[in-house]
Amino acid sequence: MTEQATGAHPQPRPRSGGHQSAPVEHVTGAQSLIRSLEEVGADTVFGIPGGAILPAYDPLMDSTRVRHVLVRHEQGAGHAATGYAQATGRVGVCMATSGPGATNLVTPIADAHMDSVPLVAITGQVASKAIGTDAFQEADIVGITMPITKHNFLVTKAEDIPRIIAQAFHIASTGRPGPVLVDIAKDALQAKTTFSWPPTMDLPGYRPVTKPHAKQIREAAKLITSAKRPVLYVGGGVLKAQATAELKVLAELTGAPVTTTLMALGAFPDSHPLHVGMPGMHGAVTAVTALQKADLIVALGARFDDRVTGKLDSFAPYAKIVHADIDPAEIGKNRAADVPIVGDAREVIADLVQAVQKEHSEGHKGDYTAWWSDLNRWRETYPLGYDQPEDGSLSPQQVIERIGQLAPEGTIYAAGVGQHQMWSAHFIQYEKPATWLNSGGAGTMGYAVPAAMGAKAGQPGRTVWAIDGDGCFQMTNQELTTCALNNIPIKVAIINNGALGMVRQWQTLFYNQRYSNTVLHSGPEADGKQPSAGTRVPDFVKLSEAMGCYAIRCERPEDLDKVIEEANSVNDRPVVVDFIVHEDAMVWPMVAAGTSNDEIMAARDVRPDFGDSADD
Repeated sequence: MTEQATGAHPQPRPRSGGHQSAPVEHVTGAQSLIRSLEEVGADTVFGIPGGAILPAYDPLMDSTRVRHVLVRHEQGAGHAATGYAQATGRVGVCMATSGPGATNLVTPIADAHMDSVPLVAITGQVASKAIGTDAFQEADIVGITMPITKHNFLVTKAEDIPRIIAQAFHIASTGRPGPVLVDIAKDALQAKTTFSWPPTMDLPGYRPVTKPHAKQIREAAKLITSAKRPVLYVGGGVLKAQATAELKVLAELTGAPVTTTLMALGAFPDSHPLHVGMPGMHGAVTAVTALQKADLIVALGARFDDRVTGKLDSFAPYAKIVHADIDPAEIGKNRAADVPIVGDAREVIADLVQAVQKEHSEGHKGDYTAWWSDLNRWRETYPLGYDQPEDGSLSPQQVIERIGQLAPEGTIYAAGVGQHQMWSAHFIQYEKPATWLNSGGAGTMGYAVPAAMGAKAGQPGRTVWAIDGDGCFQMTNQELTTCALNNIPIKVAIINNGALGMVRQWQTLFYNQRYSNTVLHSGPEADGKQPSAGTRVPDFVKLSEAMGCYAIRCERPEDLDKVIEEANSVNDRPVVVDFIVHEDAMVWPMVAAGTSNDEIMAARDVRPDFGDSADD
């Protein structure tokens, strides 16, 4: 077993010790597993049966409280559980058999680990006496996943199942959320045992710190009110802590600019005048520059990721750092903190509000007038934007922008990875939490369709759009069959430029336009141009129709709104729209990998001029 026991915010959790136990039931280990899932409140499990986990599937058939969604690939099960968790705030659950079934979960487990998603993955294992003998379909999934789980368990005794399931859900959802693996030997599932609930949990050493230290809070408040160029740098931890209301109060109280990372979109309304955009390699010029020129960065639930900092030793050279995080291992990992604060983001921000109010009452209030003058000038000079293709073809940015503008209120968006992910971050407005789902830390192609499926299963009353690239879509599109057969009517926009777009962009900029193995629609002799209508391989409309979806193709700008509205009107099955877009569109702004954020390019060959060659 491995444990990286770090703290985060309170999430729904199983009932545990101190309650009067229910009557003892005589059951099999498999029945005990399903009863335990019912008691911890799991209502949806994504999975595929196989030999080692099969005993659990028999009682699962009789459960009226747990819905099982039969996916087409275990990777789909893992990403669906992640999408469910991100959209609902609850623990996502996936299940697979031993060997290849379990190893197919490795990618989504790693993905959930990087993005701190509460996930419980349950796998079958060969019989306990066969473990270590290279038995049929045996894999040491506990050993394999040790570096990418918050904790994991190997269960060989039926009587341990309720306690371990309760512990798994508690660990996954408390502290810094993360994935927990429970690997159960087949004979433990088959053995006779007793079941009673709640079990007594035994987790020595796991005591996440949620309440911040008062002295550190006071120090942070003093820095905020004395700074001239502060920035609130908001990460995904604020969403995990359900601290968005507190964040808005803090921002408006201080008047400091707010930048939200890729994982934090929706934590603060995009339309709010204090919001200066998303930072990072493809962040808004104002957001990137604000961090570079700040004299104080207040990092809330963020981890100074390399995509945000660029070349680390040149990041924010004038800034003092207040770093608040539930995970003490993150503080000082990449950038030393002048004021480290360990605690749950909701508690930290609430306490900061009170401390700043006290500073204000004593006459200490920050004057950010000159700072906002600079920020507003940058916003006006270097806004996000795009050019329409000269040949009259579809602009991918316009497609995504119009999807956002025409979508029903409360729509959830799940993006794949690459150019379309960045355009989705830029050109859709995120006003509320849990409306933007993406694979941030791992950058997992194939995430969007199954994650959208999981989000829709968890939030059936909301519209869910998956915005995917033609490369990502070909990795996990088989889960559209799952959606069609399980009444999960997601909508999918394929931003089809015929290439692995982000890799192609790098080849354009850094490899002299040598497009080695990035063209998707034809073989090695491809000229890189979009195929004619008769040579599309695959034909996404036909493929989607074969999987039970309503499918449309859009190639002309004049058809765009009509097609999107048609997609929005179909709610009895999944909808797939194949948007044929211009292949040369690029994501801007951009900071080239390994360079300083000072080198940000607003567009190709356009470097911002801030008129301040001698910064203080």
